[in-house]
Amino acid sequence: MDEAIEQNQKAYLTPEQIASSRMIMGLDTQLVDDNTYYVIEEKGEIVGCGGWSRRATLYGGNQTPGRDAALLDPARDAARIRAMYTHPKHVRKGVGRLIMHLCEDAARREGFKSVELMATMSGRPLYEACGYGTVETVSDDRGGVSVPLLRMRKAL
Repeated sequence: MDEAIEQNQKAYLTPEQIASSRMIMGLDTQLVDDNTYYVIEEKGEIVGCGGWSRRATLYGGNQTPGRDAALLDPARDAARIRAMYTHPKHVRKGVGRLIMHLCEDAARREGFKSVELMATMSGRPLYEACGYGTVETVSDDRGGVSVPLLRMRKAL
């Protein structure tokens, strides 16, 4: 995760924004506890990870203030795609698409009709290629410097 945060965002964010993004990125262990987090390995090396959630929090790691563990209602709420990271040596090899497919299928099986996520600028191309559309542009400055983000959604 650290390498993905540091390296994959260099083309999109300033060094100060990358440092600030560490407050709003990372693993929320609620995903692990809920058994909705995936790790992809190749030859024993972790090449990517990501998950989905049936809980209200849209994004952020354990250290991010304001997380909400309330359960979503599949009949009216969108499931969340969360904590997506691809190792810099493995970008553009289908790792992110595989994780998205696993997450969307699992959410669909639980009755969700849509999914949403908060995209970083470096993640935007993947999400658009997977059929997500931007519904809101936001900035998060909880790490001290404003980091641009996109709230994106897709019907399942």
